[in-house]
Amino acid sequence: MATMTRRRVLVAHTGGTIGMARSGDGWAPSPGHLSKLLAEIPELQAPEMPEVTVREVEGLLDSADMSPRHWLRIAREIGRWVDDYDGFVILHGTDTMAYTTSALAFMLEGLSKPVVVTGSQIPLQQTRTDARANLIGALHIAAEFPVPEVCLFFGQRLLRGCRAVKVNAVGFEAFDSPNFPPLGRAGVDIRIEERLVRPAPPEGTRLHVQGFGEPVVGALRLFPGIPAKVLRNILRPPLQGLVLEAFGVGNGPAGDREFIAALEEGARRDVVIVDCSQCLRGRVDLERYATGRKLRDAGVISGFDMTAEAALAKLFYLLSRGLSAKDVRRHMQEDLRGELTP
Repeated sequence: MATMTRRRVLVAHTGGTIGMARSGDGWAPSPGHLSKLLAEIPELQAPEMPEVTVREVEGLLDSADMSPRHWLRIAREIGRWVDDYDGFVILHGTDTMAYTTSALAFMLEGLSKPVVVTGSQIPLQQTRTDARANLIGALHIAAEFPVPEVCLFFGQRLLRGCRAVKVNAVGFEAFDSPNFPPLGRAGVDIRIEERLVRPAPPEGTRLHVQGFGEPVVGALRLFPGIPAKVLRNILRPPLQGLVLEAFGVGNGPAGDREFIAALEEGARRDVVIVDCSQCLRGRVDLERYATGRKLRDAGVISGFDMTAEAALAKLFYLLSRGLSAKDVRRHMQEDLRGELTP
């Protein structure tokens, strides 16, 4: 999409496969390596492409090492340059990409420009890489389309960041949005489903970066026969929030009195326990079965159709704001960034 004036996109490189170089220990992040590779891609110099500035976020990482403090670095980088660029592309490793896109969706309050997170399954310097298509597509979207959200672009699909999950460790279509349609697709043309895109904030709204403090949150995936003492141990202080990945529509071993007692004890200590489904598709319904109702009566709240990644990020966000447990429970069940269907 040619324009009279080239639009400007900031590419924030955090690490990940896309910019890795071969080392004696295998593929690893290498400072400066990605910029050299990008300079050799002629498509990036085409007149229809935006003007690109590449900045390496301090301390390139394999995304397996990503943590909330790194999320904050990325968010602050966007906040620092938000007035100088038309859009942002974040290069990130795939392993924890869905966690980062979920976190950024909550951290970037009042976002009015596209933030598109992408990466690759094969390094850019390899011949048969998926990096080139992912990067060029992300740059086009960040520069030319009014999508004022944190998005994930991968395998020719644009997904809402706080709805995305990684579903394939080796395929080029590595991510899916199980409970919400893609925001767009890239084929011969890039087509954005405008009806699905969240509205931009009122004109004049300033971007606010809501940092995450150090709340203690966790996640626990249920399995048949899980000992109640495992749950009780994870719910011990100083835990403040727990994503409980339950069966089906939110069910758990309600016949285990010790298990239910552990939930009740945690809820009484104001631990916010959010029930998410282990299933990719569907939503939690704590009213449908007696087992679900017992979890609800023990103080567990529904995560509806949130991904576990989004629920965890949302707990970080709400608990970092210093809210009471009662208010955190209430907001967890409200749609704040398009992360759930009420």
